[in-house]
Amino acid sequence: MKINKVKKIAAFSLIAASLLVSSACSNENASSDEKGKKEEISITFRSGGGTNKGLQDWLQKEVIPEFEKEHPNAKIKLAPLNVSEGDYFAKIALMLKSKNTAPDLVTEDTFMVNSDASAGYLESIDDKVEDWEDWGKFTENVKKGVIAEDGKVYGVPYNTDSRGIWYNKDLFAKAGLPVPWEPKTWEDILEAARTIKAKLSDDVVPIWMNSGKATGEATSMQTFEMLLYGTKTPLYDFDAKKWIVKSDGLVNTFKFIDTVYEEDLGPELSQVLNGQGGSVAYQQLMPKGKLAMGIDGIWQTGNWQETGAAPWPKAFETLGFAPMPTENGDAPGSVTMSGGWAFSIPKNSGNKDLAWEFIKFASSKEKNLSLLLRDRSLTPRDDVAQDPEYQKIPMFEEATDLLQDAQFRPAVDKYPNVSTQIQSLVEDVVTDKLSPSEAAKKYQENVTDIVGKENVMTK
Repeated sequence: MKINKVKKIAAFSLIAASLLVSSACSNENASSDEKGKKEEISITFRSGGGTNKGLQDWLQKEVIPEFEKEHPNAKIKLAPLNVSEGDYFAKIALMLKSKNTAPDLVTEDTFMVNSDASAGYLESIDDKVEDWEDWGKFTENVKKGVIAEDGKVYGVPYNTDSRGIWYNKDLFAKAGLPVPWEPKTWEDILEAARTIKAKLSDDVVPIWMNSGKATGEATSMQTFEMLLYGTKTPLYDFDAKKWIVKSDGLVNTFKFIDTVYEEDLGPELSQVLNGQGGSVAYQQLMPKGKLAMGIDGIWQTGNWQETGAAPWPKAFETLGFAPMPTENGDAPGSVTMSGGWAFSIPKNSGNKDLAWEFIKFASSKEKNLSLLLRDRSLTPRDDVAQDPEYQKIPMFEEATDLLQDAQFRPAVDKYPNVSTQIQSLVEDVVTDKLSPSEAAKKYQENVTDIVGKENVMTK
């Protein structure tokens, strides 16, 4: 019995030893495989129709190759979404919910940062920016766009912007309008549009404003809010912490939009209610001398440079960029909405450390300057703003001056829902489904339902 017991022990020892050897070999092979395997991260942003062409070229041709050279074990994959602006935010929200679909790095419009952070979709980078010396070189006002209601940072801005009225100086001169053009009130804008319509050919669109659901936040911000914030009643009262759901400003904003389309001063509805409306306006009509005015942002200059979606050598000889006046010329006299985009790390990112390393690399002074020379948006970095090469960019002096009176969208989590209502109601006014007063009433009802009766007020 003892002999059998010894044999059993010996046999067990041999099996255990062989398993250990096998395991060691297996681990050694795994280590070898891991050494040759690259860490991969994906970056998602909106593309299509010339949108973000400068950003995509910058990532593909410059930033990614240089980053991968510095990080030999890293592999950066682009995962753009070829969708309309309105659809981008909806698709991103769905993607961020799951580890199976979330990218490792995402570009966030700053108006969505607080909402996505509150929903648990984004990773706070508070501790990371504290140890990053470059963070102190970002403009304080711009940083507010990536700080959520919990006071934490959820992204690094890579651009900011301002908005005004693009106008074709040649068309204005032909119509007998003054150049430079300096409108003081909303009525000045409408009178210029009426003059264009009366004096020039029918194929010239007097004024373009994003006006439908398909153009998403562009309708809310470039059109509705550029008007509303020129009244005495913005969207939100920060002192009372309540939404303003009834005011003369709301009614008058809808009236202005209605007047443009009732008097046939705007584009065809088939053009403006299209998700690619912005591309139609600034890549087709404006370069061809078929658009007299457009309320939009400074980034449109990126379309017209040599490497842009619609190269236009004479763009900056032909165009002016006028400040958007307040409704009746009240102080401060003009208004601009400001926003921008940021690099954020999803909560479900598979490699947050590498994503952060990439953000730091892409957000350096050198790289941010390089992006904005391509992309033609305003910089979020104070040091880039002082760079002589940056200051030479056409129209940037005018656009930067507008930031002095800049207004920002409410950084509260219900804003995206309210914005969706704005887009829908603007389209209803444009298509004659609702009158301006009916739209204002509907706005009051819908926003109250969204945010709750205790969070609204009238002015």
